[in-house]
Amino acid sequence: MRAFTEWVGEGRKLTQTGNLTLSDARALVALLETGDEIDPKIGDRVFRTKSSTELPGLNLIVEWAKAAGLVRVVKGRLLPVKKAAPLLKDSERLWEASFTALGKMSGALFPQSYWYTSLVGEEFTLIWPALLRRLYGGPVPVADLRELAWEIASPYYEMRDPRSQRRMTDQDIDRLLTVLVRLGAVELTEETAALTPVAVNAVRRSLGEAAPGEPIYQIRVTLQESADPVIWRRLLVSPGITLGRLHAILVAAMGWEDCHLHLFTEGGVLYGEPSPEWDLDMVDEKKTSVAKVLAQVGAAMEYEYDLGDSWRHDIVLEEIRTAEEGVRYPVLADGAGACPPEDVGGIGGYEYLRLVLADPGHDEHDGYVHWAGLESAQEFDPARFTVEAARRALASAG
Repeated sequence: MRAFTEWVGEGRKLTQTGNLTLSDARALVALLETGDEIDPKIGDRVFRTKSSTELPGLNLIVEWAKAAGLVRVVKGRLLPVKKAAPLLKDSERLWEASFTALGKMSGALFPQSYWYTSLVGEEFTLIWPALLRRLYGGPVPVADLRELAWEIASPYYEMRDPRSQRRMTDQDIDRLLTVLVRLGAVELTEETAALTPVAVNAVRRSLGEAAPGEPIYQIRVTLQESADPVIWRRLLVSPGITLGRLHAILVAAMGWEDCHLHLFTEGGVLYGEPSPEWDLDMVDEKKTSVAKVLAQVGAAMEYEYDLGDSWRHDIVLEEIRTAEEGVRYPVLADGAGACPPEDVGGIGGYEYLRLVLADPGHDEHDGYVHWAGLESAQEFDPARFTVEAARRALASAG
């Protein structure tokens, strides 16, 4: 990208459609060694290249430079961005700008055609951060990354041939991993993918996670009115993360399915996802850090999950610790009590469920066993909780 930006120089004229001219494209394919073939010959037939957009390697670099803010298009000309000039002299900053820019490049990474629509490309704004969060937790099987992308994208579409679409989605994830390997952001084996140290640092900063030596919050999360046992979790989280990120952490740590609305409350102020449908004065949780709400040891807030069943949790800042070298946060430190089933009717409904399941002679016993998806009431254990299983759920959720 440095070589491309230097080639742009004081500016280059583009075609009427806003693309590189074919003469410039020919020169760049050689200069940048993009691997593209101009006017490819298949058998006895030559297929003339009609646009620089038909050269995926070159097009990727051009769009990457635009997304990284190195060049821009003004009145039919490709021009360098003067304020970005220092990046070209600083390899670390240029690398991070290139890595960050990937999230804006769905069109170049997953080009569409009249016969193919990339689900990964269509839903990249959701898939890209989810992939980064999953990779941030440590080495991940490539199969899990493919599955994650499919789980995110597929519910939005009706497909005549899901098997073929799934295969193409897997190929798109493999293509993305290949680009990340070229960038030096991912180390890839036959089965697993892992972020390189420099990429770990970049993702850490993007997530607001604490670096070694920085403050880390120890919080206790307790489900209100739960008893015998009290349902609670102890977590180590970075104070710089947003409340929106904390919501995702809480859902995974507690065991909720994240299929309902939620709110945070502190000092009479509501935090959540603002929407025209809400008749509430609400602060955007994605723009509010945990540190802003929990400023000192002993500070507390309330987290409500499922505004119908109203599962209310007390969140208390127990201690401010120091982030350790080699540890990736958040960390689940301890906890107790199984998460109640979704849609059981709140804490009152949960207590009634427990009562009915414990009484084989109750009129509703068999119905509740079936509703809970159990073979028998003996499978139900309100105290069932293991730190290891909860940690795996937290890691899977990113």
